[in-house]
Order: sequence, then C-alpha cells, then structure tokens
Amino acid sequence: MRAIAVEPTSCPKLTRGVFRYDFGDTIGMTPLLPMYTLGHNFVPAKIHAGGLRYHGAGVIVSQLLRDKLIEAQAIDQIESFEAGVAFARAEGIIPAPEANHGIAVAVREALIAKEEGTPKTILFNLCGHGNFDMTAYEAFFDGKLQRHEMTQDEVDAAVALIDTPEIAA
Repeated sequence: MRAIAVEPTSCPKLTRGVFRYDFGDTIGMTPLLPMYTLGHNFVPAKIHAGGLRYHGAGVIVSQLLRDKLIEAQAIDQIESFEAGVAFARAEGIIPAPEANHGIAVAVREALIAKEEGTPKTILFNLCGHGNFDMTAYEAFFDGKLQRHEMTQDEVDAAVALIDTPEIAA
C-alpha cells in the first residue's frame, strides 16, 4: 500500500520544505510544532486552492513523511483543475480546488498503472465540493489561472527566514 500526500507546487512544504520546529501561525504565538515547513513568515502565491496555502504541514503528516511511511507529490494548479473538470464531467460532482490536487495524482497513478498493465485499486479523498468555488473554475475556463511553481531560490529564501530550532535526525 502507498499513501501519497498532495500539495500545490506554489506551496511545496512537504516536497521541498524542511522538517523543523515552527510556529503554527504567522505571528509566532502558537507553541513550536515539528513539521515540514517553508517558515511561518512565508507568503504564498495567490493560487485558487486557498486551503493549501498554509506554510507548514500537519504534525502527523510531517512525521509520517519523515519516517517514509507516506510519499508526497506537488501538483500545479492548472493540472489540478484539468483533473477536477474531467472528474466533474465523469462523476457529476464539482470538486473543491483543494481536492483537485488529489484527483490529479489519482489520474497520474491510474495512467501509470495502465501503461504498465498493472491492475491497481486507487483510493483518494474527495474532501469537499466546489459549489462555493465557482469563481476559481470560471478563472480556469477563462484562462486567467497561471502555472506557478516556486523556484529553488524562493524556497531557499523562505527557509532561510526560519528562526526556530532545528530537529536532530
């Protein structure tokens, strides 16, 4: 069994962040938490999956990734919306933009299995409908969304601002 955590390329805390103690909020008032993070001072790009713009990953998800019990992949918002639209057309459910990232990885995995000729059972979490996110879909259909991936320089600059203790390996 494989478990894959999915995040946007605009906020790649699991795939490119660091495992550090960091604050759970941007102002630095919460207790320090061990997490994969881009730093509590990180300001994310304005992507249309607002729930995925948080600077850090949950403590449990972070530890599972650190222990190599799960994997992580990052998806661009255009690929995620393409997958969400295909899913909506096939299933009649408009997924939330956040859920589109998981759908995109499920599609990737299905195509890999098809190419390999390997039968797989693929399960993903459809965590919400997109009925309240129709403006994001409208922006996608109007071509107003852009591909966005943080550069390594941007990741390095964000991580350099973390002023909390490192965690020993």
